[in-house]
Amino acid sequence: MKLSSHIMQRVLRLPPPLTRDLTIEQDRRVPMRDGAVLLADRWTPKRGGDGLPTALIRVPYGRAGLVGGQMARPLAERGFQVLVQSTRGTFGSDGPWDPLRREREDGLDTIDWVIKQPWFGESMILFGPSYLGFVQWAVADSLPPQVKAMIPVVTESALTLEFLRSDGFSLETPFGWAVQVAGQERRLGMPRAMLGAKKVQRALRTLPLNKADTVAIGNRYDYVQDILDHDADDPFWQGLDHRHRVADVQVPVSSIAGWHDIFLPGQLRDFRVLQEAGRTARLTVGPWAHNSIGVGHAAFPEALDFGLTLAKGREPAERPPVRLFVMGEEKWRDFPSWPPPGYEPRRFHLQPRGTLSPEQPAVAPPDNYRYDPADPTPAVGGVRMVFGEKNGRVDNTELEARRDVLTYTTEVLDKDVEVIGEVSAEIFFRSSLPYADVFVRLCDVDADGRSTNVCDGLTSLTGANQVTRATVGLWPTAYRFRRGHRIRVQVSSGAFPRFNRNPGTGEPRGSATQLRTAEQQVLHGPEHPSAIVLPVG
Repeated sequence: MKLSSHIMQRVLRLPPPLTRDLTIEQDRRVPMRDGAVLLADRWTPKRGGDGLPTALIRVPYGRAGLVGGQMARPLAERGFQVLVQSTRGTFGSDGPWDPLRREREDGLDTIDWVIKQPWFGESMILFGPSYLGFVQWAVADSLPPQVKAMIPVVTESALTLEFLRSDGFSLETPFGWAVQVAGQERRLGMPRAMLGAKKVQRALRTLPLNKADTVAIGNRYDYVQDILDHDADDPFWQGLDHRHRVADVQVPVSSIAGWHDIFLPGQLRDFRVLQEAGRTARLTVGPWAHNSIGVGHAAFPEALDFGLTLAKGREPAERPPVRLFVMGEEKWRDFPSWPPPGYEPRRFHLQPRGTLSPEQPAVAPPDNYRYDPADPTPAVGGVRMVFGEKNGRVDNTELEARRDVLTYTTEVLDKDVEVIGEVSAEIFFRSSLPYADVFVRLCDVDADGRSTNVCDGLTSLTGANQVTRATVGLWPTAYRFRRGHRIRVQVSSGAFPRFNRNPGTGEPRGSATQLRTAEQQVLHGPEHPSAIVLPVG
């Protein structure tokens, strides 16, 4: 155990612990209002643990192994006692397991139970990434005064809903997560999930998609069927949407996010709501994807420097509210808000012969390509959370060589161009079919001609067989395009399997069985001023 302590200290770049001698009280029984009992483990120093500030971590992935060793131990060695609780229906806690739905009632009941324990001191913080952060937002507007801080990491207050937009269904992440949790309590469940990643990728090509869960795990799985049957605005999801709670949060919040994280848009939305409501909040965004080790490098020091300091009744060290890693410049910078002031929207127009320019668009015929959902344009790097697949910034050379990807590139820049904020595109588009997708990706082309992705997004169209102005929201970013580089925009009709391939038929996504090839047109010119809109400072 002490060896793992040294390893985690090095991996997470943490200061030396106050102690490495810990006690783990396993299977503490925490009663819920409906009579269910959820199990929890309490991690404390062997001496002097009672009365320390409590870090509460509520998790559906088990309390031992990675969660205990990588999350509870580093905090319990450095000034906290840590309670790690298995959420309802997982790892010994009474069920059933109904993802995301019972976290408000169970979270409030757990906090109430902790405060009444004889070992509880005077303060508590809420901590954790992803699902472990979502459970914080589920209770955020009703916290007792003993809770002194929230530290939600790569997460947001409406966790699943970004994936289920009717105008852009993100398939890979919710399906992959469902397969992971469906088998996680089997022997060697997590290693099996990692080894089975290729099987999951193959399953995503299943037609109809509502059979893909059976292909991947051998049986139907309710969460998979739910995400196929219900769009984000369906009342079915109402109980797991906690966006309305954010403005009423009274405790200080420090959010850790990543430029290539699956939850970034929602996390920035939550932070902006906090700022506009006048709450105490700060934000850190690094060059990370969801599972990047850099997330831990930022999150655990924040638990100590921000969370533990507040739990002890002191104020954290002063810093500006927003700290961003500006990619391209490769430096951390501080700002007063998100989005930062001083960055104004600037249109870069698609031009003839694959060029891109802030000048008014010139007259030109449309550009054409064929999209075949049987050979879908692949997802390459970027916003992904898949074992064995690259994410974040990668070489786009092979992708841009495909015939179903158009590119538009500026002249060589004679000075740096800094882009920080929300990115969007307006693409005038026409398809041979009524149903089509438009995917737009912003790239940086270096002096050697290597194209690297910065951010991207997709929107789905109905009535695409008429000229349509497709408004595409890309992931927000902070990026400096260096002098001597070029700015590039890709336009295509997919990024599979990050986004579901559009079959072109208008059939429901779960039951579609036919795939139709489409002839696509991107229009640009004075009457159809297709452009990417960049916040330039």
